[in-house]
Amino acid sequence: MELSSFSYITYTTTVINMKKSRLWVDHGKMRRIRAEDLEWSLVLVPSLTQLCLDHIVQHFEDNPILEELPPKHKASVLLKLPTTLPLTTTANLICDEDYWKRCCLKRWRLCDVSEYGNSWKRMFFECHLENIIEHYVPDVTDNNSVLELVPLCRDFVKRLRISQLLPPVKEPEVFEENDSVDSVSNPEEASLDHFDFRILLDKLTNLNELQLVYGVKNCGMNFEWPLFQFTLRDCQSLAEAVKSCKSLKVLRINRSLMDDQKCRLLVNHLLDHPSLLELDLSHNIIGDGGARAISKLLNHSRLEVLNIYDNRISGPGAQALAHALSKNTSLVSFNLRLNQLGDEGGQAIAQALLKNQTLVNLHLGANEMTEPTASAFSQVLVCNMALKNLNLSCNKMGMDGGNVLEEGMSHNSTLLEFDIRLTEMSLESERCIREVLCTNQDKVQREDTRDKPNRPAN
Repeated sequence: MELSSFSYITYTTTVINMKKSRLWVDHGKMRRIRAEDLEWSLVLVPSLTQLCLDHIVQHFEDNPILEELPPKHKASVLLKLPTTLPLTTTANLICDEDYWKRCCLKRWRLCDVSEYGNSWKRMFFECHLENIIEHYVPDVTDNNSVLELVPLCRDFVKRLRISQLLPPVKEPEVFEENDSVDSVSNPEEASLDHFDFRILLDKLTNLNELQLVYGVKNCGMNFEWPLFQFTLRDCQSLAEAVKSCKSLKVLRINRSLMDDQKCRLLVNHLLDHPSLLELDLSHNIIGDGGARAISKLLNHSRLEVLNIYDNRISGPGAQALAHALSKNTSLVSFNLRLNQLGDEGGQAIAQALLKNQTLVNLHLGANEMTEPTASAFSQVLVCNMALKNLNLSCNKMGMDGGNVLEEGMSHNSTLLEFDIRLTEMSLESERCIREVLCTNQDKVQREDTRDKPNRPAN
């Protein structure tokens, strides 16, 4: 059957279209275009805004753009910034706590931000500066490693707790065959001076607390006593540095073998310090000479807390401290435990408390005191209305001492804590004293409850 010209054209067109379709399908099976990124998809193409923000993050060190960004985009950039950026770029530019939290968690396993006023930025810079000082080696480490950090951290550092200070690296001694024993140099004569705080403290304008230990951690089999030597030059430089730090309120120097000479030198620079409120020289070797110097400080400062426990203070030193305490009007807490005051020192402190009406906490535990001291403190319990916490534990008060303390306590209505453990007094005396303490505590609690509704709301 012959096809008409129209039908023929229609048929031809259909066949051609079918061939084209088959060729297209076959061609698709033969050739595939794959992207280099297997996860790439046309749907995930980032916006121009996101590309710009990524560019800012990648080149932040060279061109730190942050404050000019809208809040939404600023948060996006801060979230992606690496914690390895130099502090010269980030310290004075980034205030975001989440960024500094990431920096802290990246460097330290244990991070308790509550000890730093809940500020991650403060925590980072205090710990960073502490780490630099603790690993500073005199005559080896460049001072600029510390000084370059000062402009970046001085607004944030409020406390420094230095748990070790390294001495200089000592060259091994070479002995000749003809060297005699007398020619060997005395190790005490060698220069073992540590980090000089004079280059730092006067520049930390917000520093409130300084805690130091002149010793080496984890020295292991390399232990030598000179590694724990607080030299006279160390003391001189530290005293000058503390005097120049007008904002300092708390100074602690522990486990540093501080003796009377160094204590006197330090105290002479602390006289009339404008802001010092707490001094802690515990766990040292301070004797009566150092105690006399500290007694002078009590009447030339605004100290509220004094801790000199675990030293070598005996009766004469305690008498000097007691004389100053009788005139002092600022000290609130005084810790003298683990010394050798004896009854001579204990009675002197008790006599001072008959005049002092500001001291609230007193710790005289483990001071070789006996019944005469107990008799003196019996009078204190009757006359002193300011003392709230008294510790006489680990002293040999005996049965008679316990009886006189019990008698004094029966006339007391203000003492809230009285530690009399291991004093060899009778159980009956302990029971009576505790009953009076419970009565005093209940009285204070009732007064607080009565006054609470009348207190203005914060």
